[in-house]
Amino acid sequence: MTPDLDPVIHAQARLRVVATLNTLAQGDQITFPGLKDLLGMTAGNLSVHLSKLEEAGYVEIVKTHKGRTPVTYVALTRRGRLAFEEYTAAIRELLDTARAPASGDT
Repeated sequence: MTPDLDPVIHAQARLRVVATLNTLAQGDQITFPGLKDLLGMTAGNLSVHLSKLEEAGYVEIVKTHKGRTPVTYVALTRRGRLAFEEYTAAIRELLDTARAPASGDT
């Protein structure tokens, strides 16, 4: 049986976002510009993908101020971390299946 791949994470840009956020320790966050620079994405493109991930409960976006300057922080939620773990497990299963000899082959 083929495992289902989470369609929210499966889109290439969102996969890059989640994979990058997953490298942070649980509870850590990154600024929006920092994430944008790491991924080499435009602000508009990143914003659209973060909105979809936020709707799914995979990321938390916190808007605050540092002095008078607005700052946006992004973090992977526990739900997002679990979804990424399940996604990578499904990919591993697909790869293992592809590497396994077909029944009857020797």
